[in-house]
Amino acid sequence: MSSTAAVRRAEPPTPKPLAPPFWIGDLKVDPPILQAPMAGFTNYPFRQIVREFGGAGLLATEMVNAKGFVWLDEQLATHPDRLWGVADEPRPLAVQIWDNDPETLAKVGARLAGEYGVSVVDINFGCPVRQVTQRAHSGSYLLSQPDRMGQIIERVVAACRPTPVTAKIRLGCTPDRINAIEIAQVVEGAGASALTVHGRTAADMFKGEADWDRISAIKPYLRRIPLIGNGDLDSPAKVVAAFKRYDVDGAMIARASLTKPWLFAHSAAALRGEPIPPEPSLAEQRKLMLHHYRLVCDRFGSEKGTVLMRKYACCYAQGRRGARDFRKHVAKVTTQDEFDGVVERYFPRDA
Repeated sequence: MSSTAAVRRAEPPTPKPLAPPFWIGDLKVDPPILQAPMAGFTNYPFRQIVREFGGAGLLATEMVNAKGFVWLDEQLATHPDRLWGVADEPRPLAVQIWDNDPETLAKVGARLAGEYGVSVVDINFGCPVRQVTQRAHSGSYLLSQPDRMGQIIERVVAACRPTPVTAKIRLGCTPDRINAIEIAQVVEGAGASALTVHGRTAADMFKGEADWDRISAIKPYLRRIPLIGNGDLDSPAKVVAAFKRYDVDGAMIARASLTKPWLFAHSAAALRGEPIPPEPSLAEQRKLMLHHYRLVCDRFGSEKGTVLMRKYACCYAQGRRGARDFRKHVAKVTTQDEFDGVVERYFPRDA
């Protein structure tokens, strides 16, 4: 036996990933970890931060109101600010839209698929916020109208083809009206390419724990499309557990990524069976926060960018020593010098 052969035989096998990639239409999602669309947060600068760390198989914009898109287009010849950067942004990228009118959603979906060339058009049937549900009869309000949901999806799928269309839902409107299995069958029957389920009802908002058993129970009723679970994934260990314990194809990380945008990369490493990198040091987090701040200011200008960055800065501080005082001070900054000063005080260079 040659020495080369002996060396090759001695090499350890490549670890098999715990969760393999999956497909949304013709789009391969690898790793099978998705960044959730979050209103007011998942704008272009935040997505750039996540992309720099890596680990997210599919990123998503903030949700875009379809009716507002059409109005801006027809009245002002412009498009929603939430779509800034999307046309030239790296792919894959999903844009989430919401409304309750099939024609309006189809019109916007077609523009996103054709003009913007997005990877996925996602329809929001999960937002529980009163302004969306009670005032606009959209989001999770439509979970009580499966037939309407089917009509919407059919129209959007036809308008966007061949770009895949997906749907994001909750378990139901209230704990005593859980109809996610019925809705899942409607979503698949209407031609959607994937389904994401948040493990709470609309009435729950974000209280209590996400019910992953109910998410997993949906899988046997889906014949061809992948199931993506969402809710309470705030550590690599929980992402790994989601794939080990539950029958899902993908995992979507939401609010925890605002505090730890490196969570996608660390979770992807865990799924590959690799050592999880250490958490960034306080000094590294300081550098990251200032980098994020510059990205926001580059987009919105220093004055507006400083105000917008307050909420992101508060997220970075969550769970850290002195977080309460930091949030109290950073919430009042109005200039770059003030922001830099507060960060310097609570996130020192030599930490």
